[in-house]
Amino acid sequence: MKKKLLITGFDPFGGEQVNPAFEAVRLLPDEIAGLELCKLEIPTEFIKSGVILKDALRAVHPNAVLCVGQAGGRTAVTPERVAINLMDAGYQPIDTPVVPDGPAAFFSTLPVKAIAARIQSDGLPAAVSNTAGTYVCNSLLYTLLHTAALEYPGLRGGFLPVPYAAEQLSGKPVGTFAMPLPDIARALTRAVEAISENL
Repeated sequence: MKKKLLITGFDPFGGEQVNPAFEAVRLLPDEIAGLELCKLEIPTEFIKSGVILKDALRAVHPNAVLCVGQAGGRTAVTPERVAINLMDAGYQPIDTPVVPDGPAAFFSTLPVKAIAARIQSDGLPAAVSNTAGTYVCNSLLYTLLHTAALEYPGLRGGFLPVPYAAEQLSGKPVGTFAMPLPDIARALTRAVEAISENL
């Protein structure tokens, strides 16, 4: 029986017409390195994103989960090392735990250094990130890792932010970093390969 990877990407937010996260996920084949890919678009909303992810975990029973998000302003694909138990969007929510009484943080259970190295080996920019911030990306990663720890022993999970896509540069400041969407999809392919090798 094939191993399964649930790979998620957020929908457009903040006035953007596209989100390179799910647009790149869409470009991936249905199987990479022996892993069957189950693709899911997730809303960029604090609570709803976690609910939909948990529903997908119950339905798909994946061996690993890779959540992908847009990190406009970053200059590389940046696998996240850690998620913290905090939601703070600067307006609402503020200083709110993702899970009341949950642990302060969880480390990604995906091979973040191997993912970054594999992406770099294809000539694409990548680096491990030590903070997913306090917005929806961090909240989803924390929800994933907390749920895995409680309900799915052995489930590996992590988060991979990607830069703006080149298609989003209109109206952005001169010099804003972006990657062509096919390159983002190529980086995701390399990431999945690294995950498959380390399962």
